[in-house]
Amino acid sequence: MSMLFSHPPPAPSALRAAIAAAHLADESSCVERLLPQAALDTGALQRVDGMARRLVAAVRQKTLSFGGLDAFLHEYDLSSQEGVVLMCLAEALLRIPDAETADRLIHDKLSGANWEKHLGHSRSLLVNASTWGLMLTGRLVRLEDETAGDVGAFLERLAARSGSGLVRLALKQAMGILADQFVMGRTIEEALQRSQRDELQIYRYSFDMLGEAALCRTDAQRYFEDYAHALRVIAATTGPENTPGVSVKLSALHPRFEYAQRERVMAELVPALLDLAELAAAADIDLTVDAEEADRLELNLDVFEAVLRHPRLSGWQGFGLVVQAYQKRAIPLLVWLTELAGRSGKRIPLRLVKGAYWDSEIKRAQVQGLAGYPVFTRKAATDVSYLACAKILLAKRDAFFPQFATHNAHTVACVMELAGASRDFEFQRLHGMGDALYGEIASPGKLGVPCRVYAPVGGQRELLPYLVRRLLENGANTSFVNRIADQRTPLESVIADPLERMRRLTAKANPRLPLPRDLYDAWRNSAGLSLSGPAALAPLAQAMTQALAQTWSAGPLVGGALLPGKPRALPDPTDHQRSAGEVAEADEAVVEKSLALAAEAAPAWDAVPAASRADCLERAADLIEQHRA
Repeated sequence: MSMLFSHPPPAPSALRAAIAAAHLADESSCVERLLPQAALDTGALQRVDGMARRLVAAVRQKTLSFGGLDAFLHEYDLSSQEGVVLMCLAEALLRIPDAETADRLIHDKLSGANWEKHLGHSRSLLVNASTWGLMLTGRLVRLEDETAGDVGAFLERLAARSGSGLVRLALKQAMGILADQFVMGRTIEEALQRSQRDELQIYRYSFDMLGEAALCRTDAQRYFEDYAHALRVIAATTGPENTPGVSVKLSALHPRFEYAQRERVMAELVPALLDLAELAAAADIDLTVDAEEADRLELNLDVFEAVLRHPRLSGWQGFGLVVQAYQKRAIPLLVWLTELAGRSGKRIPLRLVKGAYWDSEIKRAQVQGLAGYPVFTRKAATDVSYLACAKILLAKRDAFFPQFATHNAHTVACVMELAGASRDFEFQRLHGMGDALYGEIASPGKLGVPCRVYAPVGGQRELLPYLVRRLLENGANTSFVNRIADQRTPLESVIADPLERMRRLTAKANPRLPLPRDLYDAWRNSAGLSLSGPAALAPLAQAMTQALAQTWSAGPLVGGALLPGKPRALPDPTDHQRSAGEVAEADEAVVEKSLALAAEAAPAWDAVPAASRADCLERAADLIEQHRA
């Protein structure tokens, strides 16, 4: 296995093997197993329905006074042209290094959108300020009546007279307005100060130092220092009550966070994460390993287990993990974590989320040609999985401190029903979102359930990937964030029971999403491998080693005969210290003969039908797949 691993990874336990087996499992079978696990009796369903109705009614009454991201995402949902334009701008503008290209992008996107229709449509100051930022200067201004009636034409005249640079600055200002709503602060000091405002005192906080996967050692070191600095600042400035926590992304702490590099990751990242955990333990601050893309889960779990069980953290109960309910592995993952908690003598703070990478998970599986999808293809199936996971967490509170991250009133009501009179858990929400809903949940005069805010910290450039995930996750008009605020959406639709919906559906998987292998109507997608764990990597490594052990020889094949030539050693292109075999180089005479035969065969080949030629390509593709090792 030295082709991929200097030392083979350890054989997985039965529980870890069950997690791996569920990765790309048949979706219909998964849902059928989940439905009875998530089911509630008739009395419980009635109580859930009543609480969900009260919560939605209260939120809708408060919609006019609450703004923030809920109002913004509702106004610019991704079913509108302007929402899509905003998504494109948010994704692209901060990536563009030069002004000229940015101006061309702005001209292309801005000219086709009807921004003025959003002005004044919402009572939210954020929506209107952002609208004006997208159109002009980032601040509210007053136009003459005839100009206000045709803002698009006014903008075109403005760009022609003043240049696109002014509009570019306005758009960046709008992104700044949006960033202020998405992030708690540019620095941890600023975020902590903001969290001390009177109206925010009812919440606990978990700070996320914005940043994505490290691309080099310098990136990883910078992210490590950001996390360490945040832990030190929190330890020095907060008291024991409602002490904030910190969330870390393991891919930010190592530039090669992939299973094929497991040995290196375990040797280099585990000590770094252990250092952060010791800082957190010394101040009794929770440190949570955040969830990432599905292909990082197996390695995430290896690192998490190594740090959780380390003797230097003996007695500390604050090392937590995030579990994504939209992955088919969620239930077997909780079974393994229950056993791990028992082995380690720890109670694991566990944040249950639905998942924020759905679009990219679907597209990655299609590009890779996997046997299935790692996530559920229907939103209702994810909700069912979430409730089944919630029942496990609340039933195993000796192993877990449950943390339920949701903005869905029906999910909240289900968790409250399952928890009974106990308050030994907490809800979690995203900073800037769900203010009206969680005003009902966390306020002492209301339900009074503890709630923690997931609060991003960083500048505009670091915000971009997080912003895109939030817009994709909550920007569609089918998202709960939009539907709860939309008075036109019937209440029954907003609080509908996901279990009942999934029971009624004949096709449990979304029929509009064919399996990656069947993505194209006219031909099969090329089959790929999931390289995220030992289930696929170990057999591949063994097959590659066997292939390398063979003595390969090649030479000029002309007219169906292998001709002699000048021999030359052929080094392995991945490691020149190894030999892949020997190749005989064709001389000039052999080349001339091959060209003559090709010219002679050309008329007959020209007459071969296109379908027969396609069959040749199909057979070649099948052979490549069979011999990929």
